[in-house]
Amino acid sequence: MKKLPLLICLTFFLFNAYTQNAPYQKAIKSFDAFAQNAMQLWKTPGFSVVIVKDNKIVFNKGYGVKDIATRAPFETSTLSICASTTKAMTAVCMGMLVDAGKVSWTDKVSDIYPELKLYDNYAASELTVKDLFTHNTGLGNADLLWVFDYNMDTVIHQMRYIKPAYSFRSSFVYQNLMYIVAGEVIHKVSGIPWERFIKDSLFARLGMNNTFPNYRQSLVSNNHITTHYMYEDSVVETIPFIDSKTIDAAGGVWSCTDDMGKWINFMLDSARVNGKRLLKQDTYSELFKPQSIVTEDEFYPTKQLTHTHWTTYGLGWFQEDYKGRMVQFHTGSLDGAVAIAGLIPDENFGVYVFANMDHTEIRHALMYKAMDLFVFNDDNTNWSKELYQLYAARFAANKKREAQRDSARVSNTKPSLELKDYAGSYHNELYGNAGIVLQGDSLVAKFPNNINVDLSHWNYDTFLGRFEYKWYGKDLMRFSLNEEGKVSSFNFLGIEYDKRDE
Repeated sequence: MKKLPLLICLTFFLFNAYTQNAPYQKAIKSFDAFAQNAMQLWKTPGFSVVIVKDNKIVFNKGYGVKDIATRAPFETSTLSICASTTKAMTAVCMGMLVDAGKVSWTDKVSDIYPELKLYDNYAASELTVKDLFTHNTGLGNADLLWVFDYNMDTVIHQMRYIKPAYSFRSSFVYQNLMYIVAGEVIHKVSGIPWERFIKDSLFARLGMNNTFPNYRQSLVSNNHITTHYMYEDSVVETIPFIDSKTIDAAGGVWSCTDDMGKWINFMLDSARVNGKRLLKQDTYSELFKPQSIVTEDEFYPTKQLTHTHWTTYGLGWFQEDYKGRMVQFHTGSLDGAVAIAGLIPDENFGVYVFANMDHTEIRHALMYKAMDLFVFNDDNTNWSKELYQLYAARFAANKKREAQRDSARVSNTKPSLELKDYAGSYHNELYGNAGIVLQGDSLVAKFPNNINVDLSHWNYDTFLGRFEYKWYGKDLMRFSLNEEGKVSSFNFLGIEYDKRDE
């Protein structure tokens, strides 16, 4: 008889949960079937999805495995990397400080953080706090600074050597370094390091108790994804997660869909938690205002399928129109894992996806399918198939370019010098030191953070460089000789390294 009250409570709970989601049962059933089929097509080991509609979490489920070796399930509590979807969180943190009167969006960064110097002195002097979030400062992509895992002081110092890719505020190039600076500005004006500020001021207040500012802090949990990569032969393998200690404010957060549902709901509810605002309305609105026009080559290939009319960037959000609605979204990508956040604020709709395979665009397929089903009541587009074909075509185009490069190779040539004469220390003003060493009868290029590249002769004084981390790919390394016939430099990934005198 004692079991009867428990049974009644359980029945009531299940009935209540069902009735809350009753309007979405058809969409939930269709989405669940779509997700399972998509996992097979994309060969993604595992992922989790949370969907928020009208201030309710209407869907939250994990699929597949978090590790192909252990076959442990990918759960809604499984921690994964938010990567660049972190950027919107850092923008919210800055917004809190704006509301507190400790900083203004229009404050000059040079007045707050004079340590930052840029190659363009005008940009350095005019750079505002808001500019840190909009990718229009003139900086190109110099992500190797954090990939090489230099410490924060070194990264900030080296930014003065980044030559502009365009003039200040005249275009758009996506990069991470300014968000790293934003994290440092938050530290400066609040007196609290970014990782503690976001944890105390955002995660704790939203009840995101299983969310961490970086990988190091997330290690208190034993429920993490393993990162994976799919090679050209469609073989999926585990790869190590390579942590960077400077990327946190731009892409370091680890979380799970249990918690990201709270984050999505917070962003849809005008930055409220339990009815209490954490941002003023004007500050909240500023996050979603278009700040920069995103050029076509800097936007996602998905534009070919969504037929958007405009593409912009807010404060930590890409923006486009889709079926007459303004969409705010952002992807996140780090070695072996991806994420995506998507919002349609006017429809009180949001979706978040984690997946544990490098650049698996199942994330876009899941986002657009969720939008179609839960907002537009439209089940006509097979987003998985359409996007798979789109990205397969891009992959084929890349393979064609590789084949053209290979066909231009001149056969039966030899290096101008003995291999030992290419070895030595090299230096680039921006990226620092590199070494070429002779190991046995072949050369290896050694870069910071244990990033090594195996070199095999291509033709003349050019070598094909294959990263030991195979998922980094390959590129040609071209050595130049001086008038004395000695090596003067090499060029790799478009970066020139000068040989130092021994």
